[in-house]
Amino acid sequence: MRDVILVSGGAAVTPFTTPEGAARRGLAAGNTMTALRSRLLAAGARTFTAPARVGAGTVTEDTGWEGFGDVPFELPAELTINAVGTLADAGTSLHAFLGHLAAEYAVTEAVLVGHSMGGLFSRAAIAHTRAHGSPVAIRGLVTIGTPWTGSLLGDHLAGSITLEDAHGDPFTERILTESARFAHENSQGAAEQVSAPYLTGPDGWNAAQAGVLDGIPVTVIAGDYFASHDTPDSLWPHDGLVARTSASAVGVEAPVLDTPHRAAFPDVHSIFFADAVGLPWERALTWDPDVADVVVDAVRG
Repeated sequence: MRDVILVSGGAAVTPFTTPEGAARRGLAAGNTMTALRSRLLAAGARTFTAPARVGAGTVTEDTGWEGFGDVPFELPAELTINAVGTLADAGTSLHAFLGHLAAEYAVTEAVLVGHSMGGLFSRAAIAHTRAHGSPVAIRGLVTIGTPWTGSLLGDHLAGSITLEDAHGDPFTERILTESARFAHENSQGAAEQVSAPYLTGPDGWNAAQAGVLDGIPVTVIAGDYFASHDTPDSLWPHDGLVARTSASAVGVEAPVLDTPHRAAFPDVHSIFFADAVGLPWERALTWDPDVADVVVDAVRG
């Protein structure tokens, strides 16, 4: 099987892990990627996770909810994704991380698996490899709950989604209100860029990515647990942060994206949302065994 690089999303704190080494306290690869990493390793894929944190710096621990500590590796800040920063900066860091894997672990070909904004970070890094070259050839991309055309947070901040669009659904209203508050307090560019106005349209970020994914098989996976309403489809159904249409890359066509493999599951965005609504963690996208099976199939090609 090909090597796999897991890329967590916006506001995530994730340690650098190798097939042999991970955080020795708490969740081995952070609260996003631990279960998926285990599944891929069991399937025989040499699997790494890219380090990420809130703000610039290095990753040694996560003292927050379901965090981790006692990491065996601390990579330099320039190899670490600022998970609340801009897509361009994240792409630069991930591109540099690919070079580190090539030099230290002899990685030459890999599949990128990105959760949430991690899918956008991965696309930004692939653009770097196209423009500047890389010792690692990207042989596939899997995005899980990735906002290809916008997110609840970004679109609410931009005014594209309003509280009225929640149709009185209390949890969706809470998501919109609390995520906007978090963004105002923490975003260093990420929240503003994960919106339909920024991503879509003839002058949007997607359009600027034309040709970047040429020749790279793409699998897009969506969650749609919250399905109380049908409209607007920029919101309903959704996984808690990303609408199914956005995570499924609906409306993103060639030359940006040519015929991806699509899958959708009645899951929430993360184990944080699973806890919030009283679901088992296996109903979170990156902890769902059925999602993991799709990822493994994509990695096997």
